[in-house]
Amino acid sequence: MADPDWEPYFGFDEPYESQSDAIEAAIDVAQRQGYLAMEGPCGTGKTMAALTAAATLLREGDHYENVVVVTPVKQQLQQFVDDLRTLNAGLQEPLSGISLVGKRDLCPYGREDVFPPDRSVHDRCEDLRENTAHLIESDGEGGSEPPAAEGAVGGATDEIWWDPEVASELAKAARADATGQQALGDALATAGATSPYRKSQPTAPEDIGGDDPPLYCPFEADWYARNKASPVDFTAGEQCVVTAEDYLPAATDRGTCPHRAMSTLLSHAEVVIGNYNHLFDPDSRALLADVLDERTFVIVDEAHRLEGRVRDLLSDRVGRQTLVQARNDCHQLLQRARQTDDHHAQVEARLTSHEVNLDAVEQARDFYDDVIRWLDDRVERALDEEAGRDWRANPDSLPEHDIEIPLRDPETVETDELTEWATDRDYTGSLWRTLPKVGAAVEDTMDQLGIARQPVCAAVGVVMSRWWERDHATKLREIELEHSPTEDQRVEGWQREYTAGLVLFDCMPREALREIFDALGGGMLMSATLSPLSVFTQVAGLDGLRTGEGADDDTQDPGRPVESRSYPLRFPESNRASWIVDASPYTARNRGDPTQNETEWTKTRDEYAHVLRTVARSPGNVLIAMPNYREAAWAGEYLQDVVDKPVLVDESTGNEATEALKQRFFDGEGKVIVTSTRGTLTEGVDYDGAKLSTAAVIGIPLVNVGSPRVRAVRRAYGDAFGEDKAFEYALTVPAVRRARQAIGRVIRGTDEVGVRVLAGRRFSEGVRHSVHGFLSPAEQEEFVRMTPDFLSGKIERFWADR
Repeated sequence: MADPDWEPYFGFDEPYESQSDAIEAAIDVAQRQGYLAMEGPCGTGKTMAALTAAATLLREGDHYENVVVVTPVKQQLQQFVDDLRTLNAGLQEPLSGISLVGKRDLCPYGREDVFPPDRSVHDRCEDLRENTAHLIESDGEGGSEPPAAEGAVGGATDEIWWDPEVASELAKAARADATGQQALGDALATAGATSPYRKSQPTAPEDIGGDDPPLYCPFEADWYARNKASPVDFTAGEQCVVTAEDYLPAATDRGTCPHRAMSTLLSHAEVVIGNYNHLFDPDSRALLADVLDERTFVIVDEAHRLEGRVRDLLSDRVGRQTLVQARNDCHQLLQRARQTDDHHAQVEARLTSHEVNLDAVEQARDFYDDVIRWLDDRVERALDEEAGRDWRANPDSLPEHDIEIPLRDPETVETDELTEWATDRDYTGSLWRTLPKVGAAVEDTMDQLGIARQPVCAAVGVVMSRWWERDHATKLREIELEHSPTEDQRVEGWQREYTAGLVLFDCMPREALREIFDALGGGMLMSATLSPLSVFTQVAGLDGLRTGEGADDDTQDPGRPVESRSYPLRFPESNRASWIVDASPYTARNRGDPTQNETEWTKTRDEYAHVLRTVARSPGNVLIAMPNYREAAWAGEYLQDVVDKPVLVDESTGNEATEALKQRFFDGEGKVIVTSTRGTLTEGVDYDGAKLSTAAVIGIPLVNVGSPRVRAVRRAYGDAFGEDKAFEYALTVPAVRRARQAIGRVIRGTDEVGVRVLAGRRFSEGVRHSVHGFLSPAEQEEFVRMTPDFLSGKIERFWADR
């Protein structure tokens, strides 16, 4: 496909210059099964550019069959939906599209709190799905195959192992207007739609479920009655793009599981829009298993978040209480086997079907029991080192913050303490590796024997197996103590203050990312803050594709093309002032303690107090981003007395408190809001219009470099990219991206006017430890360096000229 005509797929009248270039670059590299890393600030039109390129590749070429879009920001997910609808409005044959949400948001019973509170919606749904499948399993004689509803999508393509007639009978039995049941007014309703079924959870009729009929899901049964077809099609959504607002009420109204309807639709969609979990989480990716392959074009939005988000998704944690539950799962099954000879035979028979015996279950039980004892002892020793032994008599005196207990030197590749302890106790690799299999056998046996318990040993076994198998170079094994005090007097010792867990922390997601991208046809990764692009393509695993890294030597694989683009802010430069304030580096060593006693201030803190009050007095709403929340609290308290406008101080709180604070900032006359550069107010928030006039970033927002995880990440990056680049790649570049995200909140439209300030000498070119080269090319050219003394006059003149 040479020089395809993409203009018919562009959703607006005229593209920006940067959009045209981005579209053509994405098409060109994707035709060669490659990737484009693209940086473009707000107003570049990244979303429409990516969708236009994708539509062109789908309709004008023969390599791609579908598009998968992932973004970590809910607001951006909606932007993709809106832009796809705009694009479709100009096409005679619109692209079929779907936006994904989680099962918890789609289950009618879960949404209306019908389920018991002791189980998650996900787990409860899985149980009901399994019960329903058992009830409708075909006896081999076959049955009628009722046609799917007119306009439906999907339908069984595999061998039909279920009986559609039985499934239909189950759905009918749960109807609110069924004979002998409640009136139609008692039907379950959600999302503005009324289902055909009664509110209470139905139990299978005796003629289907037997003497002890189980609970089941009529929505699931109806899906099987339709032979796995969705009664909702893409025309249910505006311009053939369906969202939960479309398929949730439509499926509920027709009595089909909304999640099943969504899953069926996505397997037929040309464009699937979801979040990062759908592509990068090993557990969630199963939903897209049938649509992700070498004919998929992927669009990764907000790609500057990729490393951190995927690192979290690839890390594992198992809590102490979960370990206790896993031990008790095994113990309870062993007790059942010892009750009578019949019970023993039943348990052994079920376990044998999984190629597991009672000895293996007992060994797993003993292992978990010993691990719990080891964990408790290790925590106590760590707290002795942290707080002295006095805490044992007074747990309330323990530190009121989370604590990391690394189980190896984070800067050395060596076996962790737990693995060494286990090896000394003859808990060898053969046991660790069998824990997932034993756990699955235990859970299935408990379920088949009707033992009332919600087992966890299968999931725990998977994590413990990974603990043994994963390498020690890119994984850090830790004990994590989350500060979560309880008033429960039955809880004793350190557990009154902390929740403990074993953590397998992923330091280096690059290889996992490379494998995911290599399995797809090509794509586009984009953000407003990717610079330096050469660093991004390395840490995101793209350079491994370019070099053919990991390929079989016999294939002579030359690698896949990886290209990059960086575009400037397209709004009028005259509408903004961009300054680097040449003040002393605002580091923990230079600034001293954040006290309000000015006589105790260091020279650096005094210098920045002048910068803070100067910036805060800028007209309109002012955002000041400090390196952390402790510094934000100091700055906010100081500014209360020196500026004639309200000063709001953000804290590390939940979403509701943050939203309320943000709304106070937006309402009324000009205010100052002080936050951490690493907080939620500096990224992903749209300060459009007059919501923000000035943004200032104070210092480089580095994370705590002494944290065991940060030290381990730095060491892993040193192995991958060279020791001379480790600190920059692992810490400095992500910190500068956070700073750039914060100042990017100011100018969001053509007519908006504002001031952007980067305060700190290290933002300047040519100074010691300069980060100037990590700004985008446009920012390097535009930001003007000045001393703090000139800042006030510059701000006044800028606003006087407006």
